[in-house]
Amino acid sequence: MKRVLSVLAAVALLGAPALAQEEQSTAPFAYRQLDDPAEERAAMDLMETLRCLQCQGQSIADSDAPIAGSMRSLVRERIKAGESPEDIRAWLIERYGDYVSYAPQLTELTWPLFAVPLVFLLIAVLLLRRRFTLRREATERDAGDEGEEA
Repeated sequence: MKRVLSVLAAVALLGAPALAQEEQSTAPFAYRQLDDPAEERAAMDLMETLRCLQCQGQSIADSDAPIAGSMRSLVRERIKAGESPEDIRAWLIERYGDYVSYAPQLTELTWPLFAVPLVFLLIAVLLLRRRFTLRREATERDAGDEGEEA
């Protein structure tokens, strides 16, 4: 019994720092809003368009991951310092890459991502147009053949 208790005590002592570290955040604005409502609204609008690098499916506004908390704090600190949301977005993209933004920018590397769907759409329209034109011509030809037989 003593052995079981000592093992449980060791697990509890070893696990406690890991749990405490997860809960603690060194980012001052990770969970605290800015005092100015206009600044907080600008920060929230920006945070909703930035992807959490750990969760990947959530914005930093919705994520509870530690890196999302740090990014929220960075956004709020920079908004409070007077930086524009677009300058902050550009800085985060430069730091973390295009993936961090839900609103990708058109660049010489990303233009195919925007162009390829348009090309597929154009091909689909042309194929459908051709199919309906051929069908209409066949229908008109069949109607003409019936008129000659009578």
